[in-house]
Amino acid sequence: MQTLTIRSIEAKSHPETKSLFWHLFVGTKGGQTRVRIISQLRNIPSNKNQLAKDLGMDYKGVEHHMKTLENNNLVSKIGSKYGVTYFVSSLFEEGQEVFDEIVAKLIKNGGDEWLR
Repeated sequence: MQTLTIRSIEAKSHPETKSLFWHLFVGTKGGQTRVRIISQLRNIPSNKNQLAKDLGMDYKGVEHHMKTLENNNLVSKIGSKYGVTYFVSSLFEEGQEVFDEIVAKLIKNGGDEWLR
């Protein structure tokens, strides 16, 4: 099993984008949860309540990870209060090859059970 490091990411992208993605999705305890959230938002823009329901997660947990993703400019939102809909940002779209490579390597190294 090959260890996933920032140096093992081969996708062409700005080094700071690689660093940010590696940190948020691999280098911290909540990385797997953030992978699940981003994967969902790529397919279906959603509000926090929908994410919690669809991913089988606690609302407060979703709220915490969404704040982290929003503070790092990987998600954008439209609307206000309970009507806020989140979707992936243009920064995420520019670096999605890095994200896809990270997810592929995580699956290869440890299975994909945690993505479900």
